[in-house]
Amino acid sequence: MHVLVAGCGWLGSAIARRLLFEGQRVTGIRRDPARAAALASTGIAPLALDLAAPGAEARLPAVDAVVACQSATSDTPEAYRAAYLDANRALLAHARRCGARLVYTGSTGVLGQSDGLDVDESSPPMPLGPTAEVLAEAERAIQAAGAAGLGACVVRLSGLYGPGRAGIVERVRSGRLALGAGEQAWMNFCHLDDAVSFVLAAIARGAPGAVYHGSDAAPARRREVVRWIADRIGVEPARATVAPPGPDRRVLSERTRAALGVTLACPSFREGLIPLVPEVRRA
Repeated sequence: MHVLVAGCGWLGSAIARRLLFEGQRVTGIRRDPARAAALASTGIAPLALDLAAPGAEARLPAVDAVVACQSATSDTPEAYRAAYLDANRALLAHARRCGARLVYTGSTGVLGQSDGLDVDESSPPMPLGPTAEVLAEAERAIQAAGAAGLGACVVRLSGLYGPGRAGIVERVRSGRLALGAGEQAWMNFCHLDDAVSFVLAAIARGAPGAVYHGSDAAPARRREVVRWIADRIGVEPARATVAPPGPDRRVLSERTRAALGVTLACPSFREGLIPLVPEVRRA
């Protein structure tokens, strides 16, 4: 296959590397020309392109599959619309023209449920705020394309972490992630290696218009995460009197793992963080 990876950053590059390892051809898109050119050294054919710009579609090569994992340049609704609506329109139009499959890496952030209950692939989006509203609109566009006959689907990814992205450890170390108020809230994770597996499985076996959950098998309470990390790095957990904002829900992925045939490398945050966080040796 020839696969177009739109947004060849931290996640996109990992997807591209796995595809190359499996013997596929990959073209990777970055907005910045220098960052795009750097992809060539890894075997990825580089393409410097702003997918939200007029005429972007005309510069895209013929491919068999598209992975839409581009990110916004800032946290404003305008930047989100450019990245997740305008760019996806160009990618969907190109996929139709090529007869290519398309996988959009969405976010479980569209699930703003705060009642502490379970949410699965059939749970309705409850976006909290204007940027999450844009993400929900992007999902609807992908689902509509799937319903119209295009092989397009959504993979919602939970809190991503892995080599090069383990900021949660520093949040515990600095006290920004603490015990106390809000410690009962659920946290949901997906290791980079598993995120790649979910996306590649969706390319191969995803149903048109489907929504999948790329999340591990063991959502954890915030207190469990904080205590485990604090003990491993040898610090006393901070305590908070005000709960941080954000949703509170257990993101389930059993249905997705069964449908796509995905076996997790990191069933919980512990397996994923152990190689990234050296344990403090105590006397």
